[in-house]
Amino acid sequence: MSYTVITGANGFIAQHIIKILLSNGHKVIGTVRTQEKADTIAKLFDNENLILEIVPDLNAVEAFDPLFKKYNTQIKYVLHTASPADSTLTDLQNDYINTAITGTLSVFNAIKSYAADSVESVVYTSSSLAGANLKTIFDKTAIINEESWNPDGRGDAVDSFSAYSISKKLAEQAIWKFKEDNKDAIKFRLSTINPFFVTGPQAFDETAKGKLNETASYFEQILASKPGGDLAPFFGVPALDVRDVARAHYLALTESRFDGQRIFLDADVYTTQQWYDVIHEKFPELNGKIAKGQPGTNKFKEGSIAKIDVSKSKKLLGFDQIPLKQTITDGIAQLLRVRRIPQN
Repeated sequence: MSYTVITGANGFIAQHIIKILLSNGHKVIGTVRTQEKADTIAKLFDNENLILEIVPDLNAVEAFDPLFKKYNTQIKYVLHTASPADSTLTDLQNDYINTAITGTLSVFNAIKSYAADSVESVVYTSSSLAGANLKTIFDKTAIINEESWNPDGRGDAVDSFSAYSISKKLAEQAIWKFKEDNKDAIKFRLSTINPFFVTGPQAFDETAKGKLNETASYFEQILASKPGGDLAPFFGVPALDVRDVARAHYLALTESRFDGQRIFLDADVYTTQQWYDVIHEKFPELNGKIAKGQPGTNKFKEGSIAKIDVSKSKKLLGFDQIPLKQTITDGIAQLLRVRRIPQN
């Protein structure tokens, strides 16, 4: 019997990945920080092939040792998705950067110590922010691709957004260095998934009834806007569907051609007005209940931000991604299924 370990199993992306793993016959070990979260995830999936284990403190150097010691050579695949992404955290160095690096290296050290002979493939959930220069994001001559790196270091963390960006870069660089430094002791394939703004429906309608993660919560902000009022605050960023991100993780995990690759998924860019235009088109029942802005205006202009070239990743992935229009439609439809239509 072999297992697939996925950290941060209660996460937005992770739940979609687990769905794919289980549907493809994997026996999955998911890690969460509390028993309460374990109970919630177990109830949602209700699948005997999903085991939940508690890893309470990602800051601990040996945080994942007990898990890998327990299952050791039964572990075949590992996906590390757990990372701090909470804008309410205040200690930028410890809450974001140190936790991301320590938690990530804890996974890799545990593999080396207890499952070096059995683990065949590891996928790390990074971010496009690890490859984007935030100072030149609106420079039309700049390019973001699979070779790009965010130039910022620890000292450049001034808020939660920059701290998160830097944490993803430093953690990703740490694992590539770990792989190289330990190439004689570990044989697993390694790849990273570096998505842009990830949005879309929750893996379960039940989850959509509660507090949404920060990227998916934009749907809530839109539905909370007032007719005749301002649009929900946002700016055009490259966005893509969580279901495509999950699919990319699975392919990278199970197919050898992804070894050594950083995968930047394609993404569409919509302005705030375009998000609203899609919603009013697809959900006419919301007319007069949420803000509308000036339909058909303020569309995203190609070439107004850094060029994003993900042609290498696109060829590797080999599938057509879900259009952002469909992602927005599915996300709003889910919220309207489980919550009352705004009565503004």
